Amino acid sequence: MSCHITTAICPGSFDPVTLGHLDIISRASKIFSRIIVAVPVNPDKRYSFTVEERIDMLSKVTKAAGLFNVECDRVEGLLADYAREKGAAVVVKGLRALTDFEYEFQQALTNKKLNPSLETIFLSTSAEHMFLSSSMVKQVAGFGGDISHFVPGCILDTISERLCSRR
Repeated sequence: MSCHITTAICPGSFDPVTLGHLDIISRASKIFSRIIVAVPVNPDKRYSFTVEERIDMLSKVTKAAGLFNVECDRVEGLLADYAREKGAAVVVKGLRALTDFEYEFQQALTNKKLNPSLETIFLSTSAEHMFLSSSMVKQVAGFGGDISHFVPGCILDTISERLCSRR
């Protein structure tokens, strides 16, 4: 069995970053020598935070967590092409439920067809984060709920200022 330095990409919208995202990124950083957290530019989708804001939040979160082999970047175009450009061999995706798997499996097969050297691995979400999604954080925040148990503390104020309703 050979072992070599491997770059992996953790792609996602991260709108906003949750503790579930941080869990997957952190665990991936222990497996691979270099992690690129990739935020896609998708003009067809409506986000609460800009690409630059999401990258900034991810950088703060990963730095605060001591993940020094993690970098954050934007992706314009296809992930398969981006991976080739960055020399990445692996895409890491977190799975919460069977419904996540169906979509992610389709994406993995598409990426493999576009870039045959690119592998996808799936990490199951830790039990304490299985219910957590960016959409759920936005919904709770929108109704003025406490999101401090769902997002990293170092970006809580940034997220709250944008998402929490002013009642």
